[in-house]
Amino acid sequence: MSESPVNVLVGKTALSGTWHEPNRLIPGVLFVHGWGSNQRNNLQLARSISRLGCICFTFDLRGHAATSDLHACVTPEENMADVLAAYDLLAAHDSVDKSAMAVIGSSYGGYLAAILTSMRPVDWLVLRVPAIYRDSDWKKPKAKIDRTDLNAYRDLYLEPEDSRALRACAQFEGDALIVESEKDTVVAHPTVASYSAAFRKAHSLGHRVLDGADHGLTDPGCRDAYHRIVSRWMSEMISAAREHQ
Repeated sequence: MSESPVNVLVGKTALSGTWHEPNRLIPGVLFVHGWGSNQRNNLQLARSISRLGCICFTFDLRGHAATSDLHACVTPEENMADVLAAYDLLAAHDSVDKSAMAVIGSSYGGYLAAILTSMRPVDWLVLRVPAIYRDSDWKKPKAKIDRTDLNAYRDLYLEPEDSRALRACAQFEGDALIVESEKDTVVAHPTVASYSAAFRKAHSLGHRVLDGADHGLTDPGCRDAYHRIVSRWMSEMISAAREHQ
């Protein structure tokens, strides 16, 4: 707790006052949307988590929204640069506690978020229906990756050595939450299971399945359930961290 004097001016009279402020920065939460999506899909959840006492940051990946003209040519490597820039901007905020950084990624954004943990400090990681890609496609235009080959790859149970995203998860020592959609036809269960199995050093790991949900959470009830799950989990993580301060 810090205290500093202040004068409260009432007309020509100065009243003595004192600011009493906690010596506490607050967590930063970065949201990474999926391919073909944009930051709007994260706004409702970001607003909810900000009420927990966090600074949340949403943004549009290159090739989306205002830069959709780049959609056909942007690569995973370039989108990773976008995520790094967004993370660094959030971490540079004066009120953000750099020792309490969270990243929430969906689908393609989950893939990028997982890799981010090997490049920047991340304490809490949420992966919703995390996608996976061959390492050999890293520098290829994302829109031109062979879908037939990709779908076959996602049907495999993979080890950390098979993917840079899984290798990053294998080294992650923070708290992680994976959210899977029961009716997902884009990211197969073996992919989600591979992510879950990769977290060998995680401090904690949660895995939730949204009954009846599709990949994009097009059902409002499923979307609301996802928001409740993540908000509750983040609340638990933040409360536990503050108890140990």
